Amino acid sequence: MKAKSIIMLMVCVFLLSCATSQQRIQKKREKDPNYQYNLGIFYINNGQPELALKNLERSLSLDPDNTLTLIGMGLAYTMLGQFEEAEKNYQKALSLDPGLAEAHNYLGSVYQEMGMLDKAEQEFLKAATNEKYHSRELPYYNLARLYLAKEDKERAFEYIQRSLEFNENLVMSLNLYGVICEKFDKFEAAIDSYKRALKRAPDEINIKFNLAGAYLKNGDYYNAEKVLLEIKPVAEDPELKKKIDNYLKIIEENKKGLYPSGSLFPSC
Repeated sequence: MKAKSIIMLMVCVFLLSCATSQQRIQKKREKDPNYQYNLGIFYINNGQPELALKNLERSLSLDPDNTLTLIGMGLAYTMLGQFEEAEKNYQKALSLDPGLAEAHNYLGSVYQEMGMLDKAEQEFLKAATNEKYHSRELPYYNLARLYLAKEDKERAFEYIQRSLEFNENLVMSLNLYGVICEKFDKFEAAIDSYKRALKRAPDEINIKFNLAGAYLKNGDYYNAEKVLLEIKPVAEDPELKKKIDNYLKIIEENKKGLYPSGSLFPSC
């Protein structure tokens, strides 16, 4: 019995020691701005901006001039649609370090969401022309998207080409390149670009839909229908479902005119 009591006492002492040690670690983490920042970014990457803000605010209270934390705050507020708060944090980061290309790029995106296209363009250009910025394909992509919104397809095409020059495998740039090519009726080029994007992101349903649309506009009803029937069962967005059904209806209406025999596609 004595041995058993001693063992139980040792177990209790061990558990108490573990609990005390854990408390010390937790207290240390609460006062560590880097830990709080990293936890905030973790929540941002997991699509939980509300939780991210709690840790980022804690980090900022411990290190008020940390530009990375200010950018993280801006991202969290952007995800929540609170663009004015996002702008304040990006502007504060830039007041501490005007050369932060990443902050210029994010700020440009906020201005575009707020409908301030001229200010957005200025911020994107500051980021794109910063030779120290290692992700210049991103602001060039944003410039292409901005000019597409302005219905200036020539400038949009110019900037999306620049984006792909910096990163030929950037999926969103490959997708946007295809969209812009369609504006010029360059459907073969669009199809090729969508396919390249899907090699790197095979589950992106919106890119598959764009590919189907390019096939359809290029008169390739067989491949258009094949892709549409593939994505229809997994489409969740109501608007996308409506667009898929509309494309399938167009294909169905073209069957008889293309193939009097009643078969949509010729035999292989």
